[in-house]
Amino acid sequence: MLMDLFYDCAAVDRKRRVHFHQFMLDVHRRIHEYKTSRGSSPVSGTTKPKFDDPIPPVAASIGDEAWLLCFDEFQVTDVGDAMILKRLFTELFAGGVIVVATSNRHPDDLYKNGLQRSNFLPFVGVLKDRCNVVSLDSGIDYRQTGAKGTQKVYFVVGDDGVDADVELEKIFKQLSSRENDAIRSRVLTLGGRDIRLQRTCGRLLDCTFDELCNQPRGASDYLLLSQVFHTAIVRDIPIFTLKTKTQARRFITLIDTFYDNKVRVVCSAAALPSRLFVARGDQGDAELADEHRALMDDLNICKESENANVSIFSGEEEIFAFDRTVSRLTEMQTEDYWKQREAT
Repeated sequence: MLMDLFYDCAAVDRKRRVHFHQFMLDVHRRIHEYKTSRGSSPVSGTTKPKFDDPIPPVAASIGDEAWLLCFDEFQVTDVGDAMILKRLFTELFAGGVIVVATSNRHPDDLYKNGLQRSNFLPFVGVLKDRCNVVSLDSGIDYRQTGAKGTQKVYFVVGDDGVDADVELEKIFKQLSSRENDAIRSRVLTLGGRDIRLQRTCGRLLDCTFDELCNQPRGASDYLLLSQVFHTAIVRDIPIFTLKTKTQARRFITLIDTFYDNKVRVVCSAAALPSRLFVARGDQGDAELADEHRALMDDLNICKESENANVSIFSGEEEIFAFDRTVSRLTEMQTEDYWKQREAT
C-alpha cells in the first residue's frame, strides 16, 4: 500500500514499478539481445568468442527509460542474478537512477546461504551505501485483517464434508456464464514454447496444480497467464515438503505474480494455507529431491560439507518466502481484493 501511494504521488515522467523478479528477467533478456546484436570476435589464438561487457549499456538503457525504479519484493534467490547485481546497480546508481524497494529481508540477509554468496556480498555494501534502510515491521500482518468475501473461494479437500470439486464446479459455471466465449482448451505461446491449458472460458482459467507447478514453469509463464486471465481456478494444491520445494518455489512465484497483477484465485488444497508447507519430515536424507542430489554430485558437495546447507538444498528460502504466500492467499480471499480486478 505504501508503495502504491508513493508511486502514484511521484510526479515524475520517467518512472517504473516492477516486481524485482520480473525486472531481472528483463535484464537477462537485454543482456542476451545486446550480445546477439554485437556478435563476436575471436580472441587471438583461441576459438572462444569475445563479447563486450553488456552491463554498462544495459544499465544505460534502463536509465534512459526510467530514473526512478520502484521494486516490489526485492529478493535474490538465483545465483545468476546474484553474480551481476553489484556491477548492474553500480552502473545504475552512477547514471543517477533512484531506487525505492520493498523487501521482506534486510540487505544483510539477501541471498542468505546462497551459492557463492561471498561473491554477492559486495553488492550488499553498494546497496547500503546508496540506500536508506527503513524497517516497517509493526508486528501486524495487515493482509490478514480484511473481511472475507461473501463467497468462499478456498476449499480444503475433505473439510467438513464439503466436496471441493463440486463447489469449484459451481463457481466455474457461475463465472463462465459471464464470459463471451465457449468452454475450450487453449494454447498460449511464450518464447517459442507452448503453454497448454485444458479448460478455459474467455478470461477464466480452470486448471490443476500439476498443470501450473509440476512442470518447468517460471515467472514469465505466470505473468503471461495473469495478462490473459482475470480469474484462475487452481485445483488440488498439495502439502509441500522439503522434497517438493521446487514445486513449492513455483507455487510461491505463481501466487506472487497473480497477487501483483490482481488475478482472482479460487482453489482447492490439501490443507489451510498456514499448513501447506511442512518444513521438517521424518525421512531424513530422503527429503532431498533427486535433482538436488544430482546437483550436489555435479558440484562435488557432500552432505557433511558447509555448502550442503546453502538455501538451494536446505529449502530455507522457500520456508521463509512461504510465509508471504500464506499472507497473500489470505488476502486474496477478501472482498476488497476481488474488487480490485473486476471481470471485463
